[in-house]
Amino acid sequence: MAIDKNLFLYNLAVVSIMKNEAPYVKEWLDYHILAGVEHFYIFDNESPDNLKEVLQPYIDDSTVTYIFYPGKARQYEAYNEALQKYKFFCRYIAFIDADEFIFPQNNKSIVEVADEVLADKPKAGGLVANIYYFGSNNLEKADYSKGVLERFTRRAPVDWIPQIGDKKQFPGGTAHVSTITDPRKVKFFGNPHFAKYFEGFYAVNSNGGEVPLFYNNPPIVDKIVMNHYSVKSQEEYLIKISRGTADNVRNIYNLKKFEEDDHNEVFDDGILKYIATRKKIKVEPEDVKAKNQRVFNAILRILAPTFGKNLSKNIFQGKMEIFLTCRRVATYLRENAFNETAGKFFEEISLEAINSTILKTTLTTAELRLLIFELPNILQSDYPAVENIRQSCLKIIPKLMDTFRRPTVPNWNEFIKLKYILEMLQSFAPKNQK
Repeated sequence: MAIDKNLFLYNLAVVSIMKNEAPYVKEWLDYHILAGVEHFYIFDNESPDNLKEVLQPYIDDSTVTYIFYPGKARQYEAYNEALQKYKFFCRYIAFIDADEFIFPQNNKSIVEVADEVLADKPKAGGLVANIYYFGSNNLEKADYSKGVLERFTRRAPVDWIPQIGDKKQFPGGTAHVSTITDPRKVKFFGNPHFAKYFEGFYAVNSNGGEVPLFYNNPPIVDKIVMNHYSVKSQEEYLIKISRGTADNVRNIYNLKKFEEDDHNEVFDDGILKYIATRKKIKVEPEDVKAKNQRVFNAILRILAPTFGKNLSKNIFQGKMEIFLTCRRVATYLRENAFNETAGKFFEEISLEAINSTILKTTLTTAELRLLIFELPNILQSDYPAVENIRQSCLKIIPKLMDTFRRPTVPNWNEFIKLKYILEMLQSFAPKNQK
């Protein structure tokens, strides 16, 4: 069931982990704001440059949430942490690098394209975009007085699809994809370009076709693509070699790879024309107070039918995702001092609605997983309904466990995970009972 988009803080957010991207990040932010991104969650992987200084104006105006994130090879951790923390705040989240630019081919916003593709695809958990790989434009030196998009206007052709993997079994190059997700349908990220979805959901390409892995071949590039400026000038690539990667302790960058990836066959300045067109479209950023009021009104509309007793199951059927979202957003409103009293009230009503949904309806596996993933957060709440939810989950989790130990297709990995969760629930004492 589709969720009222007014319930979300943002229509589209971007998650990215960065290191030493200070020379490029302003252009990257300004471009994506023009393209319709409303918020950014940026994980700073110990940048020794002035990345945070460049980000500071965007942090100050609440466009960027900044997270300092030290350590090696932490991209997957960052993506999955962002997924868990922010999935109920954003209608869509794109997970991309600082050298990737999401490029709608029709001058529309990214959200408009995603809405058009996914509107009649209730089982779509995300939209993938094929990747255009841009080369060095045969430039040896870096010219930081100009932007990346202006300097690098030559790329590989659409049919540049080298085989990748140890056995060369996967198509790479332009067949490779990046993902814009409906984050509440995502189980986890185990690939920086592709999400693993809950049962029954899957990624689609811009024609609506199912995409089961991290590539879409043949590429589809007529509605939306990802411009990837991974090479830049030779001087900048040498800096990239010294920096390494965010998803692997082994550094895959070297001069041989530079030569392999430095494709300049096709001239393409389409993204510059897109910028010029988007600048003519005046879209004022939403005022924080107005956003909070909009979200407040949406929660009230959604939860009002759940007030009272002896309610029909039709009020709750298929709405687990909606009520979980209401609870998280109500917590946001309370914590950000928009209306503490109303925030607490909506939190409690949301929790009661979640429990009624468990008791009165038949949950899908995806709904159960979404609930289970949120349980650690729910159990920290100090409301009587929390204990009711715990007791309800103690009854339904064993039923889900039974589905994973069926003799026909057993899944012992999932069974053991649920067993640990069940034991946690059995030993947990809610705050209001301590």
